[in-house]
Amino acid sequence: MIVLGLETSCDETGVALYDTENGLLAEALHSQVDLHAVYGGVVPEIASRDHIRMLLPLIQQVMSEAGIDKPDAIAYTAGPGLVGALMVGGGMANGLGLAWDCPVIPVHHMEGHLLAPMLEDEPPEFPFLALLVSGGHSMLIAVATLGDYRVLGSTLDDAVGEAFDKTAKLLGLGYPGGPALAALAEHGDDTAYQLPRPMLNKPNFDFSFSGLKTAVMLEVRKAEADGCLAERRADLAASFQRAAVDTLIAKSIKAARAEGLERIVVAGGVGANKLLRKEMAERFEGEVYYPRLAFCTDNGAMIAVAGALRLAEADVASEIKAQARWSLETLGVPSGT
Repeated sequence: MIVLGLETSCDETGVALYDTENGLLAEALHSQVDLHAVYGGVVPEIASRDHIRMLLPLIQQVMSEAGIDKPDAIAYTAGPGLVGALMVGGGMANGLGLAWDCPVIPVHHMEGHLLAPMLEDEPPEFPFLALLVSGGHSMLIAVATLGDYRVLGSTLDDAVGEAFDKTAKLLGLGYPGGPALAALAEHGDDTAYQLPRPMLNKPNFDFSFSGLKTAVMLEVRKAEADGCLAERRADLAASFQRAAVDTLIAKSIKAARAEGLERIVVAGGVGANKLLRKEMAERFEGEVYYPRLAFCTDNGAMIAVAGALRLAEADVASEIKAQARWSLETLGVPSGT
């Protein structure tokens, strides 16, 4: 079975074809970073319009590259995300489903991230702990099997990716801020500032990064008052990154031990962070899995593989499903699994 995956939840237009026997056949990704950079963040209306502009050409590109006339099913991101952007992908999926007479599968965006490591040559086996970290999410999830998810902890305020972006803005870095901050941190001393590790001593597995961000802001103001921010930016970036990564790793290991899990999957945009990848592998005694770097950010391949694993739920094209908020715990195990 060949599944066409469409991702339009935010500011990346992703398209991919996944074969249940032969794996990923083709994929393409268009980023809107340049469109939104002038605004310092994603503008929903602009995002939706650019998805409309790019989605069909990308579909034609991957179909041509794979030599496929039509897929057996179409999977699309139905949420969570920007409703207008989700409607573009949902509308395209349902329209093509009617034209090609093939079923469609609404996919949870975060389940796509969670399953992205299944695209690798050595995918993780169930059960495992998932650390999902991005601009909108910081979550720890006990994954028993496909669809059997239990959220152990989540962010109480800023997600870690959002904290990276906001800290980058405090330091005068460009958009998107997270990668720029990580690049600057490579030239700094991560012990220069003693920044807080939020909620490490709490008995739960929740995250909070607003206090860490505030601590950086106070140091930035102090450096500005002293006229030495330019020379201290790299140290501030490195110290912030170290504090954020330490928090993510400590909470993940604590949760894995509490649940008796020997595998951790790290996914989402922040999963591309070099320090996080290095330190998690060194400090966790079990196995650690990541998607390849290209599949850490939003992409069509993760939606295609998630759709392939949920083929039992494929149905005829009908109403477009688009949910700004959608709990992973409501998905359930696919019938026949």
